[in-house]
Amino acid sequence: MRRSRTRMVFAATASVLVLAGAAAVATVPARAAGAGCAVTYTVGSQWQGGFSANVSVTNLGDPVTGWTLTWSFGAGQQVTQAWNAVVSQSAAAVTARNASWNGGLATGGSAGFGFNGAWNGSANPVPASFALNGTTCTGAATASPSPSPSPSSSAGGGGSLPSSFRWSDQGIVLSPKTAAGHPIVSVKDPTIVWYNNQYLVYATTADTSGNWSLEYTHFTDFSQAASAPQYYLSDNPNIGGGYRAAPQLFYFAPKNKWFLVYQQGPPAYSTADDPTQPQTWSAPTNFISSEPAVVTQNKGGGGWLDFWVICDPANCYLFFSDDNGTLYRAQTTVANFPGGFGNTVVVMKQALGDLFEASNVYKVKGSNTYLLIVEAFDTQGRRYFRSWTSTNLAGSWTPLANTPANPFAGLGNVTFTNGQWTNDVSHGEMIRDGYDQTLEISPCHLRYLYQGRDPNSSGAYPLLPWRLGLLTQANSTC
Repeated sequence: MRRSRTRMVFAATASVLVLAGAAAVATVPARAAGAGCAVTYTVGSQWQGGFSANVSVTNLGDPVTGWTLTWSFGAGQQVTQAWNAVVSQSAAAVTARNASWNGGLATGGSAGFGFNGAWNGSANPVPASFALNGTTCTGAATASPSPSPSPSSSAGGGGSLPSSFRWSDQGIVLSPKTAAGHPIVSVKDPTIVWYNNQYLVYATTADTSGNWSLEYTHFTDFSQAASAPQYYLSDNPNIGGGYRAAPQLFYFAPKNKWFLVYQQGPPAYSTADDPTQPQTWSAPTNFISSEPAVVTQNKGGGGWLDFWVICDPANCYLFFSDDNGTLYRAQTTVANFPGGFGNTVVVMKQALGDLFEASNVYKVKGSNTYLLIVEAFDTQGRRYFRSWTSTNLAGSWTPLANTPANPFAGLGNVTFTNGQWTNDVSHGEMIRDGYDQTLEISPCHLRYLYQGRDPNSSGAYPLLPWRLGLLTQANSTC
């Protein structure tokens, strides 16, 4: 959304239930000679039968030209896939060796890698100790608290995206609330994750003066969403007043930080250690300070907006639109994120009504497939979503459910069980299976939190009465 609108490596394993990331750090005092090391072991997501972890090793001794990190699992865990290291396992003992490009570690230098694992127990404890090139990284390894399993509607692994979709909607789940100094009339553009036994939702708000900002709410079940408290991020002194809109929330596991991405003109972000404490988000920082030339050349009367980050094992990508029928992508490495975004290119360009805004990109669990959805308009001016798939975030996209007659989500494939309350299926987010930067979704029983509005409403765009509804897939293949 924008300030004013005239609107028209390795695949992850399948998962079911998601738990919290747990961070464990084993350290020894830093020294510039001899041998020593520090290890950070982070479980980014965890589900029934599997988990995903990231490991960072820091060399605190003399420089090395190659490294081997070893540890033992204590609860029967098994590494199934790995990236940025060569990982092998014998019984409980795990050996991770550097890749061809990350073997050199200066004093104080670090290398990171990740893996997917299998487990079948009731607990997934952090390994008790690590050793770098045979030297134990001494110090206690402790885990931060883990959230409870997500109430995911997925059941079992496997499954695939269908070629057409059907959805069920039970009505408005979240509406704006007014408070002193916050005469809110609209809530829209939601981002949502399941974390610590609750749904966390950040969204755009508009007030009676047409000013855009952000809010936060949380609840354990959608039946509680309407009565949940709402915190306005303009009350955070680091954020303050001014234009903020179209948020995206995720945990960036390599740096153990939560990111809130949004637009304030250029693409911006804030960071926090705990996303349930909205008053702690840092001041906005821009990913890219000035509009790329390719955007200036293509945007026409539009502007860059609706920024969306997703990462694979090596790179992070920033997708965004321009309100002129163009979808863009910028790129940086996982190691450089959140800095280094460049190489901005046009992903696709179509007529404005066919390729509008609100692009979301997700990794489909249990496959080498990415799903892209973008908002569009049908012939009657109603908003709906088109979809594409790809095996590469930097590659080309193949149409999936892509037309008004066969949309990803729109008026033609949604059943309103409690009466139709909107003609539009507009800017929202899929409910993910995890909450890290890979943005993984299960192909089973998809759910989409979206914005809609009373079909009879009219007036200035910032004053339109947007509300949030929830779509639940009615034709799952698994």
